Amino acid sequence: MREVTLEEMLKRGVHFGHRESRWHPKMKPYIHTLRQGIHIINLERTLECLHTAYDFLKQQASEGKVILFVGTKRQAQKLIRDAAERVETPFITERWIGGTLTNFVTIVKLIRKLKQLRSARERGDLQKYTKKEQLGFTQEIEHLEHLIGGIERLDKTPDVIFVADTKQDSLAIEEARKLHIPRVAIVDTNANPELVDYPIPANDDAVSSLELIISLMAEAVEEGKKLFSQKPVDAGVIASTDDHKDKMHTASAKLDKIEKIPV
Repeated sequence: MREVTLEEMLKRGVHFGHRESRWHPKMKPYIHTLRQGIHIINLERTLECLHTAYDFLKQQASEGKVILFVGTKRQAQKLIRDAAERVETPFITERWIGGTLTNFVTIVKLIRKLKQLRSARERGDLQKYTKKEQLGFTQEIEHLEHLIGGIERLDKTPDVIFVADTKQDSLAIEEARKLHIPRVAIVDTNANPELVDYPIPANDDAVSSLELIISLMAEAVEEGKKLFSQKPVDAGVIASTDDHKDKMHTASAKLDKIEKIPV
């Protein structure tokens, strides 16, 4: 991880929490002090948590694990989308669809529908419909792209999720917990850090704070992916594949002999 100083975090406002009236008691270990009614986050703890979260995401990506970035709040949407697209990892920045993780088969159906509509449009199959119907198909494609465009390459539930705001995207946290999917998240003073496996105590409202943390988590994924791409192919996998090919060839040869036997 690149060097991140306490001074940089101070300038970005990472330390600003919420008003005392909104705090969550379980955030106490991460709070430095109370200033003019505002909780101030302990940046030394934040830095420790950043390193821990960074190392975890890097390690997961180095093993080929799929990491989903989530950020549906206005300040985080573009930051999450840009970071995820840069490191080619799936993301959700629009409304979280209930059951995205716990009822993933529904998402698979939506993804399939989007791909089918796109294919039909590219083949010119939609031309046979009326202009009004074609407009309806176009709007449906745009709606689906807007809603699930960031996860259309997912063919299974992600192995890890990174969330920019646990309060805004509490449903994502809840679904991941039910499926025992590890959760990395930015946790402000108004949230419960115990709902997250790798909490990063920080200001989740300021764009400058979000930008720093999201970029670091994307960097961790990027580094991990590079390590994964450099790993040699497992010899056992190659042997298994060769055995499978041999078996398929033998089965095919037997089938040919059977077909040549006169009836």
